[in-house]
Parts: sequence; C-alpha cells; structure tokens
Amino acid sequence: MTTPLLTLTDRGLHCPDGDFTIDPWRKVDRAIITHGHGDHARNGMGHYWTAAPGVPILRKRLGHYSPVEGVPYGERRTFGAVTVSFHPAGHILGSAQVRVQRNDEVWVVTGDFKREPDPTCAPFEPVPCDVLVTEATFAYPIYQWPHPDTVMEEIYAWWQRCAAEDRPAVLYTYALGKAQRILAGLHAFSREPVWLHGAIDGLTRLYRDAGVTMIPTVPVSEMPRSDRGAGRLILAPPSAAGSKWAKRFRGASTGFASGWMQVRGTRRRKGYDEGFVLSDHADWPGLLRTVEDSGAKRVLATHGHTDALLAHLQGLGIEAQALATPYGETEEG
Repeated sequence: MTTPLLTLTDRGLHCPDGDFTIDPWRKVDRAIITHGHGDHARNGMGHYWTAAPGVPILRKRLGHYSPVEGVPYGERRTFGAVTVSFHPAGHILGSAQVRVQRNDEVWVVTGDFKREPDPTCAPFEPVPCDVLVTEATFAYPIYQWPHPDTVMEEIYAWWQRCAAEDRPAVLYTYALGKAQRILAGLHAFSREPVWLHGAIDGLTRLYRDAGVTMIPTVPVSEMPRSDRGAGRLILAPPSAAGSKWAKRFRGASTGFASGWMQVRGTRRRKGYDEGFVLSDHADWPGLLRTVEDSGAKRVLATHGHTDALLAHLQGLGIEAQALATPYGETEEG
C-alpha cells in the first residue's frame, strides 16, 4: 500500500519519501518554509528551504547565519523520491505555496494566502493538484473583502480627518506584510511621511531593499519626545496598544487594520475608534475559487475554523477533512 505523500506528525506536516517537514513547529533536520511569519518559521531547524524573495525575512527572524536556502519560484528541487517547488501565495513578500510531486501524484500546501491584489508581493498562482492543503482562517461566508483600494482611501481619509482635528492617527497593524501593504497603498495619495514603530521600521527596510514602492517613512525614534504626533499617521503592532510607547500620542484616534474588522462587534470589543477591513488571508470567495482552480478531488483544511468550508465542499462532492495543526486563529488576520 502506498504511503500518503504528506502525513501530520508531532513535528509538522511531514513527507516520508522526501524526509522534510513543511512549516515544522518542532525541531527537524529539513524544513520547507512557506513564509516568514513566526508561527510558520521557527528557530532550531537543521536546514531551511524557502522561496528566494523570502530569504531576507527569514534571516532577520532566524539570524543572519541561519542555514537558509532560497529557491526561485517554479524551480523544482528533488528530495528523495519527490520533487518540490515554490509558487506565489500572495500573502506577504516571499510567501509561497509548496507543490510536492511523487510520480503522477501532486499535493499543494497553500500556507497562508490571499487572492486580492497586493503591490508588495507576487500575486497568487493557481497550482493544479490532486490534494490541496489549504488554510481556512476566514472560512465563513460573512468574510468577503472590499477592494483594497477602497480600504486605502478610507485609511487616508481618516488620517486627514485626524490632521484637521490636530490629533495623531495611530493605526495598529501586523508588522510584517500588512504594514508594508498599507504603506504601498498610501503612496497613491501622499508623499507625507508615515511614522513607524521600531518593530515595523526594520521590516519595512527589507521591503524597500526588495524594490517595493511605498510612501516615505520615518521611525518614531527620531520624533522629539515633546512631539505628540498631532496630524501624523503612526503605524504600530497591536502589542503596542496601551503601552507607555503609545501613551505619548495624547488625544490620538486609534484604528486597526484586519480582516476581523469585518465584524463590527470585534472593533468595539478591542476598543479601537476605527476598523479597516484589510486582510492578508483569503476570504470565503477566495477560498472557494482556489479549491476550484486547483481541481483537487481532496481538500484538507487547517489554520482556522473549518466546519463551514468542509460542509460546503462535501456538498459539492469533494472529499474534505480538517487537519489539526497549531496554526490557529490570529488576531492580526
């Protein structure tokens, strides 16, 4: 009997015939990494392979001398009896789907992905397969994203209202990927600099080094201590909310950019003044479109709430199951 091409172990999604693990959460000798977010790229692996554009991000997270090897999108590498290739996932800079092939059998692991346009990374590439392992972060019909250009207009309008009221506009957003996407989107509206929390500034430099065009930025560390940031847009990670760092921006209006803002009650519970619906994950139509584009006869769903997606796919005659992993619901979305 042929063994499954990929199997879930206590270390991650493992390929026995290739002796590698995709996005392992415990130490392994050979790690295939979909992208550089901390829940997918962990320290301590013997060797890492990732899509070439994501190498600087992995080195920043794991250390400059980490054994990271970049592979160009679409280029195939052989591991034992299987071939592996990386294909754009559209999630963040360097994010990738992992295509694994043994003879005529093909599995694709999407990692985190989105289908909406994003000038900061390569767009999602549909990859035909027999089995699709997909994330399901926003796998409910309620999650249907507005066009990102509309959201950028909303963010810019809020910034300008705050400026007219002589208030700081503090926008909380994930430091890797989402922040740079916002900075790229705002380039269409202004050349006035946006001020960045230190956690965002260093990652933004990596995006500039990769040739991504963004609005000018300045680290908050260069802002005089007496300056409360009136009229400025300031980007910070959610962990900075309520901190001593944030309290210097007296009278600030606060916002949060996330797919979770699709549900208004979430914004109220979090205590933000404004919520902007902007996600780096696929929405419900994006998930269904991706399954259809793949042509997969079997779908394994992980990273979120899978019940609605599984029921929908099973109703279409597709074999669909949940795959339990530590990749759960993320606040940043």
